[in-house]
Amino acid sequence: MQRVAALFLPLWPIERLWRAEARPGARPEPQRPPASLDPLRDAVAKEQEHACLVPRGGGWRPGARWAREDQLGKVALPPVTRARAKHEVGRKDEAAVNPFRTMPADDGARSKFLPGTGRGTARAASGGGGTPRGTSLVESPLHHAAHGPPPRSGEDHAPLITSLRTGSRIEIAAACPAARALGLRPGMAVTQARAQVPGLDIRPADPEGDRAHLASLAVALARRWTPTVAIAGDNTLFLDLTGVAHLHGGEARMVARLRRILARLGYSARIAIADTPGAAWALAHFPSDGLVCMPGEQSEALAPLPIEALRIDTAAIELLHRLGVQTIGQLAAMPRAPLVRRFGATLATRLEQALGRLPEPLHPVVPPEPIALHQRFAEPIATAEAIEYWLGTLVPRLTAALESAGLGVQGLELIADRIDGVPQRIRLGLARPNRDPAHLLRLLKRRIEDVEPGYGIDALALHVRRAALLGPEPVVERLDEEAAPDIATLVDTLATRIGQRRMWRMRPVESDVPERSTARMAVLDPPGRGDPRAKVDDVRQLDRNPALHPWHPGWPKPARLLARPERLDHVMAELPDHAPRRFTWRGRPHRVVHADGPERIHGEWWKHVAEADHVRDYFRVEDEEGRRYWLFRRGDGEHAVTGDLSWYLHGVFG
Repeated sequence: MQRVAALFLPLWPIERLWRAEARPGARPEPQRPPASLDPLRDAVAKEQEHACLVPRGGGWRPGARWAREDQLGKVALPPVTRARAKHEVGRKDEAAVNPFRTMPADDGARSKFLPGTGRGTARAASGGGGTPRGTSLVESPLHHAAHGPPPRSGEDHAPLITSLRTGSRIEIAAACPAARALGLRPGMAVTQARAQVPGLDIRPADPEGDRAHLASLAVALARRWTPTVAIAGDNTLFLDLTGVAHLHGGEARMVARLRRILARLGYSARIAIADTPGAAWALAHFPSDGLVCMPGEQSEALAPLPIEALRIDTAAIELLHRLGVQTIGQLAAMPRAPLVRRFGATLATRLEQALGRLPEPLHPVVPPEPIALHQRFAEPIATAEAIEYWLGTLVPRLTAALESAGLGVQGLELIADRIDGVPQRIRLGLARPNRDPAHLLRLLKRRIEDVEPGYGIDALALHVRRAALLGPEPVVERLDEEAAPDIATLVDTLATRIGQRRMWRMRPVESDVPERSTARMAVLDPPGRGDPRAKVDDVRQLDRNPALHPWHPGWPKPARLLARPERLDHVMAELPDHAPRRFTWRGRPHRVVHADGPERIHGEWWKHVAEADHVRDYFRVEDEEGRRYWLFRRGDGEHAVTGDLSWYLHGVFG
């Protein structure tokens, strides 16, 4: 009998955002207003007015701790207005000791009883009845247990929603639980939501990213839990558990374990199991008595659910509501022929599929298999010519497999299995996806010398470690126009010799601080896109000046800067605006013969508050040997808050 599980992720887009931010407090916990503990505080204070440290039933003993002279001042004396009766002594004005030992809480935390009342606190167990030192009633575990954790200091998480444009209307695509509690629902206009709840945290929706991430989750489940996993909608997966539930300890244990794993990853899920996909979907999306439907009982489980659980269109749902049909049980009791004539075959088909009378096939996702080619030999090979010959056989077969899959290789690994069990590995990285057999073979031949055959190689294998889609490439539209040269082949050749990490190019970054004005990028990364189209009311459109060059030609800088500015010693310079006359760098003195500057650079106070007063004065200097350096002084030479007037070397001109 078929058994299907429906995995429903109600907060999939929101939880993807929380997980992508990867910061503490990204997923806020619900905070409740603290309750007033004044009545409890007054009651405890009145109880402690006549408390006594005399142990109950202990009597007076010479030398007892409470009877010593240094402790007499701490004993609460009885009121002088009335003499106490014998039956009241030790029972009304004395704090009794709790006869039971404090038990730890179930979750391993402290006891959740009120401290200072002798009920479950550590001091009560040791004989004291007062409030422990350093503990206040507001910070008691009772308050935390009843009203949740204390609010985070300095953090105020606004309700989070995602927006999606539908024509000329911007709607809510998803909402967090806090936003739903305030009445916000998907499909509501964002303008209405802003008017209803000020201070919303609105993020742009990413439906394509949500679907791609859901597909990756389906592939992971298909590789680990069940071979048949299908995607149903934007937040639901179908898992065919037929013949696999016993491998995970049964259906209940499998569901509990899968829910714990998803919760550990930050996703909340509802998982329902039934005989049909329709019944499992309905039980997962709508509140029901149980999430695991026993075999053959889907009719009774679906009867109280609303008709929206059948996955039918909105028009049919509205018409059924006007006819007085609210639940699936009422709909199942009606004859099918009138339903088909009035609503079409879709309604009756969905109903029969949910009840198990019609089959509902699943369209499973197919996990991509890694592309790898193996070649074993009857006799071991040990020469470079033999390895080159068999590579000439394997590489065309590999490119044919890549072409059939529409992929291009970006990471390739050659594994040569030796007789002694020590594999020899050659890894190649390509700048762009490629499946040219001549180019791949040429790169592999250059690395054959790195293979140590030892006593012989009995197998060769080519593994595609990283691949990307490789489709048609654009060509030049005009025949008389020359196409841009393709340097991908040259980059791959150089990377094979010196390594991919040693090749990069610089790109400008909008920053005044020299070490932040550049960043590394890959050699063949596409150029950055232009600025997005500004809005109609953007004031930046009033600026008609041309864009400034990222590196001002009037103030040249070294092509390469030091990783960290190096401090200079024995600097002789006149303050506040003169270049140094001499300095010592790396133990070698230099005498300056020519200098230019200063070029003053202020700290980026809008990014880093600590740089609000920082100042650097840069100078271009040339020593007597003709070497040119780029120096700077911290501070303007007049105000101590701008810097300590120390000198540094930041770069060397070529």
